[in-house]
Amino acid sequence: MDFSPLIEQKRRRFQELEKQIASTSLFDNPQQARELMREHSRTRTLLGDWDSLLKASRELEESQVLAGTGEAELAELAMSEIPLLESYIENLTKSIQLALLPPEPHDDRDAIFEIRAGTGGNEAALFAADLFRMYSKFAEANGFKIEELESSSSELGGLKEIIFKVSGESVFRVLRYESGVHRVQRVPLTEAQGRIHTSTATVAVLPEAEEVDVELRPEDLRIEVSRAGGPGGQGVNTTDSAVQVLHIPTGKIVRCQDGRSQQKNKEKALAILRSRLLEEKEQEEAEKYSAHRRSLIGSGSRGEKIRTYNFPQNRVTDHRIGLTLYSLDLFLEGQLGEMIAALQTSDMDQRLKDAGLESALA
Repeated sequence: MDFSPLIEQKRRRFQELEKQIASTSLFDNPQQARELMREHSRTRTLLGDWDSLLKASRELEESQVLAGTGEAELAELAMSEIPLLESYIENLTKSIQLALLPPEPHDDRDAIFEIRAGTGGNEAALFAADLFRMYSKFAEANGFKIEELESSSSELGGLKEIIFKVSGESVFRVLRYESGVHRVQRVPLTEAQGRIHTSTATVAVLPEAEEVDVELRPEDLRIEVSRAGGPGGQGVNTTDSAVQVLHIPTGKIVRCQDGRSQQKNKEKALAILRSRLLEEKEQEEAEKYSAHRRSLIGSGSRGEKIRTYNFPQNRVTDHRIGLTLYSLDLFLEGQLGEMIAALQTSDMDQRLKDAGLESALA
């Protein structure tokens, strides 16, 4: 399949975007401006990849010709370059195919994570803390920023619940597949007989909602303030800084008390509430996906078991794509790249097939 006509359409669209971005009225509508800037960035990357692909394809043809010449030294050099060029072309092809698909909703957004201890008592809370540390390590390695929004600790140093924001380039696109039930199999520190226990923690990854995504009307909110409880500095525990927001139409409640500022806690609570309401809308949209795709990458449901972490075998298995890695120790240190790439590839392959774009670039 020749994608040249689609690329030419993108070139024309890029010229239009250049004119719109240069307009003095661009930021009259901030939301539209953000969308235009995101589209401009995606399109510029696509066109750059396409030009690189054409150049690499020409270099591959030249190397293949040189490899068949009678000059041994020149042929050997050309032969060594061919596998590198083929790998480079394959990766570029995948990137271009994906860029030609309509973007997934909110791919460019930051993400709000909610990790909660599930079945397993204190061991589940310790596992929730392990997951938070794992994602923190991954974020640090990839230049993402983490901001804790709310947390609740357990007696043994685990986490009953933690909510945090991950900021950076296309964070939600990278981490969207982490939603679901994570299961751990290991011998707890409190287990005297050395028996393996199974515990769980739930992870929800929500795109950060903007005000235009979800309207929060003042009459639909009941906001209460109180003195923060639990461990913390003197300012946290002696001022009315804790904020609880009730969304009356849905009954959803969000409480934030980690910060000393009542206003900051209110802003955090409203941000979490918006993202939870947006998640409901997203789940409704997810029901429109094909059954095959839901079985491939999962629906993103909080109740869906997606992964098992087996300590005795140093194994981590993702049940959606059947991938098992025997490097759990490294995985928990934030080395999630191989797993995330496999999930993205499985999802992308199905999207390309559904769109009829799975053929190799001509």
